[in-house]
Amino acid sequence: MTRRFTSSQLLLLAASFLITLGSFAVLPYMSVLLHERLGLGLGAVGAVLAMASLVQFGGGVVGAALARRIGLRATMLVALAVRTAGFACFVPGLGRPWLAVVALFLVSAGAALYLPANKAHLVAGRPAAERPRLLAASGSAFNAGIALGPPAAAPFVLGEPGVLFGAVAVLFALVGVAHLLLPEVPDEPSEATRSGPAGWSAGAVPFAYTVLAVYVFMFFQHYLALYAIPRTSAGYYGVVLMGYALLLVVVQPLLADWTSKLPYARALRWGFGTLALGLATIATGGHWGIAAGAVLICLAEAVLFLRNDLAALERSPDPPATVFARQRLAAGLGASAAALLGGPLYATAERTSTASHFWLLAAAQAVTLPLLLQASLTTRPRKAPTPPAP
Repeated sequence: MTRRFTSSQLLLLAASFLITLGSFAVLPYMSVLLHERLGLGLGAVGAVLAMASLVQFGGGVVGAALARRIGLRATMLVALAVRTAGFACFVPGLGRPWLAVVALFLVSAGAALYLPANKAHLVAGRPAAERPRLLAASGSAFNAGIALGPPAAAPFVLGEPGVLFGAVAVLFALVGVAHLLLPEVPDEPSEATRSGPAGWSAGAVPFAYTVLAVYVFMFFQHYLALYAIPRTSAGYYGVVLMGYALLLVVVQPLLADWTSKLPYARALRWGFGTLALGLATIATGGHWGIAAGAVLICLAEAVLFLRNDLAALERSPDPPATVFARQRLAAGLGASAAALLGGPLYATAERTSTASHFWLLAAAQAVTLPLLLQASLTTRPRKAPTPPAP
């Protein structure tokens, strides 16, 4: 029988949705606001966004350390206060570029502090069998916010951005007050992993596969618009993107139990294989190829990302907030690598009128890179056993 969510878990899931809804009402439009309204050059905009992303993903390690010192609830309260201040700073920052940049970094720092503590509180004290359902529900809440935030803000973001930023700041303040209702729980590993081995086998394998999974996946996120809009339309691309997010909201909880029972090696093969098939399908172009490829990649994300997080929790003796912070760092490294390497690759493909080859190359990487990583792990020299004492 499926256990019902507790009141604390429901509050955290609702907060995950509202926080992502508010964040994605603003953040997808930041490049436009910084460039067109505040007059920053595109080079400066790129540098600011890259640094903000680094803070958002890499700063989770600081959030985990803070959670160990002051607790999970207190860490979330600090994070929400920082994000509220960030969105509030955007209101006067609309006339002062330097203040808008400070506001963006405050928002990014708040996200870094909040997300590992949120997930750790969600699974705190729960048996391992409940973790897939809880993490899948958390992922669905986040993706629902991602799907609904941009279209909800579109009528206001350019015309009345001050009103939008003020409303988001109020939303975050209210969510922060609601967090006062949460009990304080210790950030401790479960009994199943408390005495597990440290070192490479404990956490670095899921970390490495997460880097690869996000790296290949972000080719889809970063460059689909450049490929799809000229071949279909901006409206069709928007429908595909929203459909993708909403499908993920539904599919991930449905597949959570099956995903958790898959042996890790089989889940990796299934996830990377489906990801490769989806990328290759996009290469066919046209409405049906792009839509079918997006569906396949959605299925791959639902399984691959959740299974990597579960494997990291299973293998590491560290507290959950530390594990989730490392997984976010892995995701940040993968996303940064995709942005740095994918841009020149796609530019070359466009210049030579072989854009479909870009997707085939991405599909080939989804197949070969995990195999290379597996081979390197298999052949990695092991420490020689200590000979018995005479």
